[in-house]
Amino acid sequence: MNYDEFLFKIREIKKMGFIKTHRKGDTGVGKTLEDLLGIKENNIAGPDFSTYELKSGRKDSSSMLTLFTKAPMPKGANRNLLREFGYGQRKKLHDVNQKRLSTYLNVESDEPKEDVGVEEKELHVTIDALKKNSVGLILKIIKGRIYIDNEKNVEAYYKDKVLEEAFEKKYSKLIYVLALKKEEDGTEFLWFDETYLLEGFSFSRFSELMEKGVIKLDLRLGHYPDGRPHDHGTGFRVLPKYLPQCFERVERIL
Repeated sequence: MNYDEFLFKIREIKKMGFIKTHRKGDTGVGKTLEDLLGIKENNIAGPDFSTYELKSGRKDSSSMLTLFTKAPMPKGANRNLLREFGYGQRKKLHDVNQKRLSTYLNVESDEPKEDVGVEEKELHVTIDALKKNSVGLILKIIKGRIYIDNEKNVEAYYKDKVLEEAFEKKYSKLIYVLALKKEEDGTEFLWFDETYLLEGFSFSRFSELMEKGVIKLDLRLGHYPDGRPHDHGTGFRVLPKYLPQCFERVERIL
């Protein structure tokens, strides 16, 4: 499908009005739009059609979109953050002799425990620039860098050029479709009535939105069963309604 074909299809979809969602939950909006456009669902990195990335969202959604994922610098920063700020993780307890799995160990507190080794820790937290989170992390923008600031002096940061490269790799050209929603007898219906073409990264705009708390950073760190650290996706996230503000060039096409 090329750009002209997309424009024709999205205009026809708008004319359809409210459509019953094809899947329940947060991913229903994307699944429904892809089905209507004839795009097969996949987890392969790259454009959704032609040279365009496709994203969609509900206009009033409180669920945040992931802009892109990128581990902080220098190498090993995430491991160091996990070591210093991680807490006991939910893990499967394995009896080697009996070859059986016990129930999950439930963690009731986010506070680190002295008897928990680094290989048994996880760190699932959201960080913004407005205030320190539950483990004492906060974002600070200083001279073209975004720092994960902390009192334990763990070095973790992003350079403006690195962010620009990660952003442009993901969003050389982005088609963003917004949908109104309504519910009838517990069933969700969506109307895809607003579409934008978004291009260009601006660090000044990106950092400004971060300082306002609009863009946040999610750390999702844990370990593989063999003890190796695992990054489940360190991602910059934003509410759907603010996504166009992250781009230098915004053109409404529908």
